[in-house]
Amino acid sequence: MKNIDEKFINFIKKHHVLTLATSVNDIPYCANCFYAYSKKDNVFIFTSDNDTKHINDVRKNSNVAASIVLETNIVGKIRGLQINGIMYEPEGELLKSVNRKYMLKYPFAKLMKTKLWVLKPDFIKLTDNRLGFGTKLKWHTEETKVDKI
Repeated sequence: MKNIDEKFINFIKKHHVLTLATSVNDIPYCANCFYAYSKKDNVFIFTSDNDTKHINDVRKNSNVAASIVLETNIVGKIRGLQINGIMYEPEGELLKSVNRKYMLKYPFAKLMKTKLWVLKPDFIKLTDNRLGFGTKLKWHTEETKVDKI
């Protein structure tokens, strides 16, 4: 797997909400989630209740998309990520690792009865107009068909 450019990591670290998109039977759905990011594991970490629509969707189709965006009216400062990947419940050592990371960022989550979930990206596109209008940087795993995205 290719290393993720620090431009991606820096953008991810500056934000805390991602919009998660799921789809079952060609019916899309979006949910906004507070996230933490593990660079070591290359996963976005968030919590969710078992009975939410997006979790029920993921149990039927684990292929998801997500976005993280900087809200601005200034065209030259537009930045955002578009992400494709697989979402699942972490187990074993990964669960321990992501639990520490998430609870460090959101200690109040210890009081909640929710489960941790991870989104393992296989494709990320960073749009950053500060690098030139319409500049798009891409990262992907070797298996991803980038020409279709």
